[in-house]
Amino acid sequence: MDAEALRRRSARHAKPSGLRLHYGTAGFRTRAPLLDHAVFRMGLLAALRSRALSAAVGVMVTASHNPEEDNGIKLVDPLGEMLHPSWEEYATQLANAEEEDLEKVITEICQKAAVNMHKDALVFIGRDTRPSSEKLSQSVIDGILVLGGQYHDYGLVTTPQLHYMVCCQNTQGQYGKATLEGYYEKLSKAFTELIKQSHSSGESQRHLKIDCANGIGALKLSEMKPYFPQEVLIHIYNDGTKEKLNHLCGADFVKVHQKPPVGLDMKPNERCCSFDGDADRIVYYYKDATGHFHLIDGDKIATLISIFLKELLAKVKQNFKMAVVQTAYANGSSTRYLEETLKVPVHCVKTGVKHLHHKAQEFDIGVYFEANGHGTVLFSKAAETKIRQLVKEEKDDEKREAAKVLENMIDLINQTVGDAISDMLVIEAILALKGLTVQQWDAIYTDLPNRLLKVQVADRRVIDTRDAERCAVTPPGLQEKIDALVKKYQLSRAFVRPSGTEDVVRIYAEADTQENADALAHEVSLAVYHLAGGKGAPPQP
Repeated sequence: MDAEALRRRSARHAKPSGLRLHYGTAGFRTRAPLLDHAVFRMGLLAALRSRALSAAVGVMVTASHNPEEDNGIKLVDPLGEMLHPSWEEYATQLANAEEEDLEKVITEICQKAAVNMHKDALVFIGRDTRPSSEKLSQSVIDGILVLGGQYHDYGLVTTPQLHYMVCCQNTQGQYGKATLEGYYEKLSKAFTELIKQSHSSGESQRHLKIDCANGIGALKLSEMKPYFPQEVLIHIYNDGTKEKLNHLCGADFVKVHQKPPVGLDMKPNERCCSFDGDADRIVYYYKDATGHFHLIDGDKIATLISIFLKELLAKVKQNFKMAVVQTAYANGSSTRYLEETLKVPVHCVKTGVKHLHHKAQEFDIGVYFEANGHGTVLFSKAAETKIRQLVKEEKDDEKREAAKVLENMIDLINQTVGDAISDMLVIEAILALKGLTVQQWDAIYTDLPNRLLKVQVADRRVIDTRDAERCAVTPPGLQEKIDALVKKYQLSRAFVRPSGTEDVVRIYAEADTQENADALAHEVSLAVYHLAGGKGAPPQP
């Protein structure tokens, strides 16, 4: 390590005094002008991580569904997973180190993580379409180079595409080719194979309107269009040419406000979907004949995929262990349908994609989605090998055909992370193969009415939870109060959890009617305000 070069280069990326950042599930996120030092230092950390693992790692410059003025950065581990939790701690230490301590912190990380500085380092870089992203990704490159690392800059890509590239590189091409063309070809080939077998009910079923949140998704979907079969009719809206990223549009806006995005004209019963700003989340929706808006969120996406996979597994007659992984935010109706009607085991874990991904790895087939539309399906190595073997060797026609559909699903799904483009193609293929309309999909079960609220508190750490965040352990008396309030309403439940990023407590409540869900959420928010040190005026109904 050239200490003098590090000092000189670091001085060009000075840390704003008094600023402290915390590396969480989403990496670092804040206002773009405050990030230069942090992204430079994540370039340093990526070079160390690559050496520690003797593998390529990724760095993505994005703030996902945040406003355009924000930006962020997250690291990608060798198989396309999120950064290991032990290194999240190093990221936080490095980002917050004072200028004069930088070299010392790097040396400590090298000792703790047994980093051999004589090894090669390779970092893949991607960025979203924010005005600040190009300059910030240049700062990442500065960090990589000062520690003698090599880099490949993919430029403008979706977050899931970067995860995919990293995985392809480290599996020596087994997962696919580490190029955008490789990604487009692999997914479109699997998709084309799948819909060949569909007996679609007319052209209207093939039309899909896509709100791309004025983000990177529009750019990449346009590039991918020539790879699709002619009968796929996708119409891109909010493509970033006129409006600001994520402004009144995108998956997060649609999910939170339960209404269509601005910039997309919906006619009754048209199938529509929204990506978020970096295209790793997707939600579907439509308006019925009366003009009523219907949201189809991550829970219903997981259910549709689970129904389809369960039918195929019954045909291949293999004893694969399949499960669905959810968080406490999953609608109670979805959990009930999966467990009682579909007879698929459901596991609840803490909020945060890394927790869902980790749990899903325990099964032959693990389906996971957060209600916000972020999710994917994981196939164990053993299950994948067996399915591909059946395609080649199975004599029974029905079994072989079902195995072939499963094989194409494996190739169509981006198993590294939630991917809006991949998930959209999976959903479109399933709807076509099953001959389902968007209304029939929506009617599989009816969501229980629910309400999300947040309460500002002096210190969010006063709330501690257990049982996958469904039970508050502290402050004393809060859980008992919640239990008493829940008893007042039919089909009801409620939980509270501290935010991962700000001093607020998030509240979720559901009940038999919207009125009751709203009342329960408000009563729980008052309990939080009084027992957990609420700030400002008490919550109003």
